[in-house]
Amino acid sequence: MMKIQAQSNIPTDFGVFSMYAISENESDWNPHLALVAQNTDFNKTVNVRFHSECITGEIFHSKKCECGQQLDAAMKFMAENGGVIIYLRQEGRNIGIINKLKAYALQEKGLDTVEANLKLGLPADGRNFDVAVEILKMLEIQKINLLTNNPDKLRSLENSGIILENRLPLEIDSNEVNESYLVKKKDYFGHLLERV
Repeated sequence: MMKIQAQSNIPTDFGVFSMYAISENESDWNPHLALVAQNTDFNKTVNVRFHSECITGEIFHSKKCECGQQLDAAMKFMAENGGVIIYLRQEGRNIGIINKLKAYALQEKGLDTVEANLKLGLPADGRNFDVAVEILKMLEIQKINLLTNNPDKLRSLENSGIILENRLPLEIDSNEVNESYLVKKKDYFGHLLERV
């Protein structure tokens, strides 16, 4: 049973957020997190972002993806407009950092992001957003606008009892390294991208 294990206010470059650590066990070193902007009213339609952990993009500013830029953009948007970022510990589309680096090594030999995962015997995308829906319910959020380009995240809300009022795009311009990655996200995974 997921529950809030700890909570504190976190001042950031974008504004102050209440951060909740959410897990089944209080000794979990990698709990899911919810960042709630100060001006968020849970009784109204809440802006929400489901964001999966990306160590390489968020911490080390890798140009192979747009994850770090998406997180920054989401934090800025939530600080200005109110909302919640649900930060899911699903590194590398839920294959973990070790397998992610192995997949990157295969990409250096010419495989694309999907081919590399499959070559390792892993799913192309192993993420599950049910836990994000569970966290929304834990926070008693009933209506949302979802910041996403990913149709799987939209589908995760079907039959959840949570009302999806709008999809808000969160598109980041490609660079010289990640353009083919973004094209693959659009063509293979069906991500709703207009600028690639």
